Amino acid sequence: MNKAAASFALVAVLTALLMAISLAVARHGYPFGVIGVKRLDGIASADNFMPLAAIYFFAAMLMMILPLKAASIVLLNAADTIHWVVIALLATIVGCLAARWAFGQTSAPWALLDWRFLFVAAIVGCHLTMNELRRNVLLRSLFFALFGLATLACLFWSFRI
Repeated sequence: MNKAAASFALVAVLTALLMAISLAVARHGYPFGVIGVKRLDGIASADNFMPLAAIYFFAAMLMMILPLKAASIVLLNAADTIHWVVIALLATIVGCLAARWAFGQTSAPWALLDWRFLFVAAIVGCHLTMNELRRNVLLRSLFFALFGLATLACLFWSFRI
């Protein structure tokens, strides 16, 4: 958990610095600043979490039924990697919003109230409890079904109200 917090903080600070540079260059009228802002805003979107959640939940579903050796391969090569991608993506969003807030856009932090950030909490929470889920046969069976439903929901449901 400590490594995740340190990675989150470092990526957020680096992103905030890059966004601040881009905003400052754009404020002075150079078109390169606008390009930098658009590129950072392009990856800093809550929409990116749904497909990542679908892939993570599918990997978690496989980890519930695979033998230990195969499950460890899925954990190390898929689930753990997606967990770090989600942390880096959330840190990028926070860094972009912090830089916008520092440059006078006081409504920027309100973007963090988007409900799609619940996918981040679900992925990080599942990743932290994955060991406990694999130990108990009843929990493993239950979460196999839940991860399957979550995968299908993230892939095929529009989540529009």
